[in-house]
Amino acid sequence: MGYQLGVSTRLIGALVMAHSDDQGLVLPPRIAPLQVVIVPIYKGDEQRAELGEKANELISQLKAMGIRVKYDDNDNTRPGWKFAEYELKGVPVRITLGARDIQNGVVEVARRDTKEKNNVSFENLAQHIQGLLEEIQQNLFNRAKSFRDEHTTSVDTWEEFVKVLDEKTGFVAAHWDGTEETEAAIKEKTKATIRCIPLNNPQEQGKCILTGKPSSQRVLFARAY
Repeated sequence: MGYQLGVSTRLIGALVMAHSDDQGLVLPPRIAPLQVVIVPIYKGDEQRAELGEKANELISQLKAMGIRVKYDDNDNTRPGWKFAEYELKGVPVRITLGARDIQNGVVEVARRDTKEKNNVSFENLAQHIQGLLEEIQQNLFNRAKSFRDEHTTSVDTWEEFVKVLDEKTGFVAAHWDGTEETEAAIKEKTKATIRCIPLNNPQEQGKCILTGKPSSQRVLFARAY
């Protein structure tokens, strides 16, 4: 019998809060339903056909690499509207195909995580996009990890614990004696609860911040808002 793994709404909420901004979603490439969108800018059927040929060439190369890509030549919306739409949806990479740019052998490539735009040669563009998606994935991870680390404070006493909870945001790493009774008492006194015991948590001898009993590792406390 097989097993199916589900994604909870809490996990999706954490994903949105960790990476997104005021302009919409910012999705890590590995889980983005659409990784690359190609938007053409043209005048007339002749330019449209020319750009379509270039787009199909690129799409074939990207799909051969396993990259999820869409070519949006829908005439019902203008390019600016499309740019805003795909930014809102968090598509990691947007490629703009312009008739003049194609004549010069370049395209505009925009990345969602930093909003940087660069002109990139059409030659070896697929390899560039593949590397860019990996770079975006790593950048989002590094950015989120740095934010988490900067907002995690280690404390050794009850006084420090309460002070950090009242004056800072984020996690508080503190020793706990491992009992449900102590966790309940800490929650009653401070409204803070244990959020997680990190995987591969460093083992270190210490004393529970509330009871003073022996503890072999720190756990992460935080208040819910």
